[in-house]
Amino acid sequence: MQNFAPIALFVYNRPEHTRRTIKFLQQNLLADESRLFIFSDAAKDPSQQVFVDEVRDIIRLVDGFKSVELIERKTNLGLAESIIDGVSLLVSEYGKVIVFEDDLISSAYTLQYFNDALVRYQNEEKVMHIGAYMYPLKAENLPETFFYRAATSWGWATWDRAWKDFEPDINKIIARFDRKKRLEFSIEGTMNFWKQIIEFKRGRNNSWAIRWYASIFLKGGLTLNPSKSLVNNIGHDGSGIHSGLNDIYHVIINPIPVTTFPEKIEENKETYLAIKNFLKTRKGSLWQRILRFTKQKIKGI
Repeated sequence: MQNFAPIALFVYNRPEHTRRTIKFLQQNLLADESRLFIFSDAAKDPSQQVFVDEVRDIIRLVDGFKSVELIERKTNLGLAESIIDGVSLLVSEYGKVIVFEDDLISSAYTLQYFNDALVRYQNEEKVMHIGAYMYPLKAENLPETFFYRAATSWGWATWDRAWKDFEPDINKIIARFDRKKRLEFSIEGTMNFWKQIIEFKRGRNNSWAIRWYASIFLKGGLTLNPSKSLVNNIGHDGSGIHSGLNDIYHVIINPIPVTTFPEKIEENKETYLAIKNFLKTRKGSLWQRILRFTKQKIKGI
């Protein structure tokens, strides 16, 4: 009998997003055989208390899983510390973990994909992260799954053996980068990953995800990904702490199971080029950028 990975779900102050995320998780093929741990952060200030209370009312009624355990924080940790603490707790006990935040809707086969991959690559030291999200790539005939250097944070999984290499100290991370590594890290300058590192250093963000990707990159690790996304982020409506109004990354979720995985533990060149091309052109023409900026201003984002 397979030992399915525990699911860590991190929630805060968005009741409707939380409700939808849980609904889709409940519809997953392996939900009733999976342990669900819901980490509920405390309100940062009194204005958020009513929303946190509403979220907690929702999560206290969750069923449909092998077990449900609630971890209701007494003080506000913030997303980064909550995730680092929760992931560390579960991998230390179970050796692996599947991670969701409160704004992700999933395929009915997302948990199956994660568990199949966690078993398949559990002893492959170079494989450090399994992602479920993928950009809306236009290239045809891409492999069903592939290895890539960067780590996506919208639905992911890992093992204790890989998480041990997570480096939270930004100064130690920066010290190990030279010009060549910075270029490779940022997908040849098409994504602002290095900017995120510098902004963390300056206190302008508190991203656990950019430090996790940097940790994988500096270790020479790889991430497994589907070419057709198994999750979609519904948080780009201006409701999230770290998200604005944006439809660039919207995807149609793959409705069928993933059945094939790469044999060779190496980055897929064809898919890397498809991702690089998407990142290079994702913001569209000048007119499209102006329209998107105007929408954000109208919404007050």
